[in-house]
Amino acid sequence: MDIFKNFGKGIGAYGKALSMLFTKQLWCFLLFPIAFNIIMMAASWLGVVSLSDAAEAWAKGALKFNDDSFFLAEYLQSSSGFISSAVGWAVWFVSKVLFFVFYGLFGGYIIIMLMSPVFAVLSEKTEEMLTGNKYPFNGDQMMRDVVRGVLIAFRNMFIEFGYMIVIFIFSFFIPVLGGIIGTIILFFIAAYFYGFAFIDYTNERRRMTLKQSVQFMRANKGLVIGNGLIFALAMFIPLCGNLIAGFVAIVSVIAATIATHELVDLSNNPYAKHKKEEIIEDIALPEDDNQKLIDDGEED
Repeated sequence: MDIFKNFGKGIGAYGKALSMLFTKQLWCFLLFPIAFNIIMMAASWLGVVSLSDAAEAWAKGALKFNDDSFFLAEYLQSSSGFISSAVGWAVWFVSKVLFFVFYGLFGGYIIIMLMSPVFAVLSEKTEEMLTGNKYPFNGDQMMRDVVRGVLIAFRNMFIEFGYMIVIFIFSFFIPVLGGIIGTIILFFIAAYFYGFAFIDYTNERRRMTLKQSVQFMRANKGLVIGNGLIFALAMFIPLCGNLIAGFVAIVSVIAATIATHELVDLSNNPYAKHKKEEIIEDIALPEDDNQKLIDDGEED
C-alpha cells in the first residue's frame, strides 16, 4: 500500500538529511537550537523567579495590618516573613511544575513556532541544493512564510489538544488498556502534525493554499507520519527530550524537503525564479554539460 511505502520514504529521508547536514555546509543551522535552548531556559527561570518574587511581595503586603485587627492577627504579623517566604516557594514550585507539564505537552509546537523563520530558510536552502531552484529574498514573502508556519502550529496544537481530551475521557472507561492505546494513538497523531508543519514549508513555496496543503497531507499520510515520527520520539524522551528536539527538528526539516522532492519532483516548481547549473548528488546534468563531458573524454 502507498501509505506504508510513503512511510518508509519519510523515515528513509533522515539518512540523506543527516548526510546533507554534515557534508553540504548546513551544520551551521545547529547553532539555532543551542541559542533557542539557552533563551528558553533563561526565560523560564526568570519568569518563574519573577512570579515567585511577586507572590512573596503580595503576601508581605497582605499581612500588613494592625496587631489587634482580628483574632490571631498578632501571631500572623509576627510570622509574616515565614508565611510570605512559604508562599513564594509554593508559587515557584507550582509554576515550575506547570511549565514543565505545559512544555512537555506542547513543547514541540513551541519549537516550531519560535524557530519557524529558521525552518523556512533551511527548507528553501535544502531545495536549492537538491534541485537548483532558487528563490530571491523577499521580505514580505518571508513574513508570510513565518506567519503561516506559526498559524499551522497553532492549528495543529489545538486539534491535537482536542484529541488529548477525547482520549483522556476514553481512558476512564478502560483505565489501563485505554490509557496505553490512547497514548499510542496520541503519539502517531503528534507525529502526523509535526510532519505536517515540517513539510508545509515546501508546500508554501509551491504556492499551495492551506486548504490544498491539508489535502496534500491527508493524501500522503504515510509520508507525513514518517517524517514527524523521529521528532515525536525525541519529544517523548524523559527530561532531555525538549533539549534535543530542536536539533532533531533541523534534521526533520531537511528530511521533509528531501521526501517531498522524491514524491513530487520539486525541480518542476514553476515558482522558482532561478536555476543553478550546479546540482548535487544524483541529479542529472543539463544535456550540453553531459555532451561536454563525453567530448572531453574522447579527446583524452
